[in-house]
Amino acid sequence: MTTETTGTRQTGVSDAPEPVAAPESPQGTSASWEHDHVLDLDDFTTEEILTVLDLTDRMQEVLERRIARVPALRGHTVVNLFYEPSTRTRASFELAGKVLGADVISLSVATSAVQKGESLIDTVRTLRAMGADSIVIRHASSGAPYLAARHTNASIVNAGDGAHAHPTQALLDLYTMRSHFGDLTGKRVAMIGDISHSRVARSDLWGLTALGADVVVCGPPTLLPIGLDASQRPEHAQQALPPVQIETDIDRAIEGAHVVMALRLQSERQQGGLLPSLHEYALHYQVTAERLARAQPDHLLMHPGPKNEGIEIARDVAAGQHSIIEQQVTNGVAVRMALLSLLALGADGTGAATGEGGAA
Repeated sequence: MTTETTGTRQTGVSDAPEPVAAPESPQGTSASWEHDHVLDLDDFTTEEILTVLDLTDRMQEVLERRIARVPALRGHTVVNLFYEPSTRTRASFELAGKVLGADVISLSVATSAVQKGESLIDTVRTLRAMGADSIVIRHASSGAPYLAARHTNASIVNAGDGAHAHPTQALLDLYTMRSHFGDLTGKRVAMIGDISHSRVARSDLWGLTALGADVVVCGPPTLLPIGLDASQRPEHAQQALPPVQIETDIDRAIEGAHVVMALRLQSERQQGGLLPSLHEYALHYQVTAERLARAQPDHLLMHPGPKNEGIEIARDVAAGQHSIIEQQVTNGVAVRMALLSLLALGADGTGAATGEGGAA
């Protein structure tokens, strides 16, 4: 099993880490956190989402210091277990762990015992037996992190499972929007593209509606999941997804939007016959400057990445004045720092998470 192990600690520097207060809710009450794992946002309360976002503000302060290192998770081991390729998510979890002083191990699944037939359950049990405290999992199969969480007492963080969920991406999306607008209540967020195969879209739907945003999803009918319209669901499944507006016309979807989020075509998860051609898709659903003119004047343009410029998003707007795509990437480190801290220390311990009384 091939691993890369890193754990960074600064010594002998003059500007020692400064503590940052634990997060408080907007009403001034104590922070809320009741999770051993982060699997999706469908079981997060609004207060718990705000706890993560508030603590992310404190983590941003740490990252802005000249020496961006704190000993909060010293002695804590974080393992990245990625069964699928990743750049942004994997790198940001590695950086988040290092900044907090944790030992970070990134497994190369291609050269691990997985290739000999080792199951996911055996892998996470083995990692826990070696001392892993938190295991960050990306897997092609929906539900894989839930299975892992049932078979280990290590904290499991879902870094994307199939077409199901990507909660940490959703949280950084929420944080990025909130940093521009403050309160998201009543803000119109238009999500354009392959909704059916997008794990980001599913997690964003839970987070955005919890914070009071008005969400509209738009794409070809073949890329909209069956049952997304509440009127199509049986009574027992009414709570399966949050309420959203559904559009197949991109101009109507973008009209008056405060945020436009283009989603990547998930070609690796699609079966044939869903689209006539990429050219046809781009003609009807590409986010362009002309279409964005219908949005609010101060609208934000987002994309979870990696983006296919010239297909779901035009090259000029991807790098335009309304684009905050790089801010999303930057914010991912602080959001994941907040989550690792909460899982390791709880809400009451996060005052130490930025420099005071870290793990022994």
